[in-house]
Amino acid sequence: MPELPDLVVYAEQLRARVANDVIRQVDIHNPFLLRTATPPLSAIVGRRVLEVRRMGKQLVLALEGELFAVIHLMRAGRLRWLERGAKPPGRITLATFVFDAGVLVLTEAGTRRRASLRIVSGEHDLRALDPGGLEVLEATPAAFVTRLRSLNHTAKRALTDGHLFSGIGGAYADEILFRAQLSPIALTARMSDDEATRLYHAARSVLTEWTAHLRKEAVAGFPRDVTAFREGMAVHGRYGKPCPVCGTPVQRIVYAETETNYCPRCQTGGKVLADRALSRLLHASWPKTVDDLE
Repeated sequence: MPELPDLVVYAEQLRARVANDVIRQVDIHNPFLLRTATPPLSAIVGRRVLEVRRMGKQLVLALEGELFAVIHLMRAGRLRWLERGAKPPGRITLATFVFDAGVLVLTEAGTRRRASLRIVSGEHDLRALDPGGLEVLEATPAAFVTRLRSLNHTAKRALTDGHLFSGIGGAYADEILFRAQLSPIALTARMSDDEATRLYHAARSVLTEWTAHLRKEAVAGFPRDVTAFREGMAVHGRYGKPCPVCGTPVQRIVYAETETNYCPRCQTGGKVLADRALSRLLHASWPKTVDDLE
């Protein structure tokens, strides 16, 4: 799922292309994409784009007349920018937005259609779509810690809860927890002041560094390789590979469609966390510590 760094760069690249441009045509290729009926989709045609911004994990095109097109890419949605007249990709295309400067294409890989487009009128209706998560890069340490402790979640769940923190998903949460040297299952209500403050600084540094990195990549053109698995990540997507700090094989917890990656030596004091599926299967053979893995 595109997260804060990806969405910031998407917004910047779109802003450079469509700010003050007019939407000339919108074509929906999959009926499940559009989740609102009023205002109608036709209402945004002929409207000038005043602003492009991120709202949580959503992108917002602010248009004339207090209309807003809100795009949520979910797990597999992506954006492409094409020259006018260029053919969009086949069955993965969900929608095309035609501007004078070019064409914005919304695609979604796979067969499950989760990406969404909503057309809303007025700031009040727009705010109703905002989960209200704290913007970590704008927050003070005290505000971050207060929000962190407002619910007793595991650290991974807290970071990825859009009602608590804005724009953070599983990939960058793994990287943040590794940077902070904290277990993904540490309970937020039990975190010491030092641990909570470490998490704050880790979140800010990871998000800032990756945004700068992706911004540099985008100098060559509109982002194309938007993925949760990036070269240079410390633990996310690196199951079985050596931790860049201590060399211990990175471990994982798999639940449903989500995976948490962590270093058992740097983050959990040498303990291998139970994976619900595998630990039940292996029972007594499940490794409990780093030494058991060797």
